[in-house]
Amino acid sequence: MAVATKAQQRLRRRRRVRAQIRGTAERPRLSVFRSNRGVFAQLVDDTTGTTVAAVNWIEKDLRDLEPMEQAKRSGELLAERAKAAGVQTCVFDRGGYRYHGRVRALADGAREGGLNF
Repeated sequence: MAVATKAQQRLRRRRRVRAQIRGTAERPRLSVFRSNRGVFAQLVDDTTGTTVAAVNWIEKDLRDLEPMEQAKRSGELLAERAKAAGVQTCVFDRGGYRYHGRVRALADGAREGGLNF
């Protein structure tokens, strides 16, 4: 019996979630990637394979924040960029991560910024 590593387990969860979720032009997918150093998020239109809006933790105004504050501010910034691109609703893709901590903070920040999901 093979033992799966944490990364392999997350990949299986990620694929299971992605089998259910598709982003469209009207309602793109909010994809989250959480690393040890920061959080990346983007709004993806899966029908055309394009990124509508994105935010990265290495941006100047996010780099020096604490992890939870950084995630929340990232969500707010992503919501602002989504509104500028004409997007108001999205589908949340947690990327195989548990919905808590920085992933939840990013989602809450996006909701506070005006993004609906």
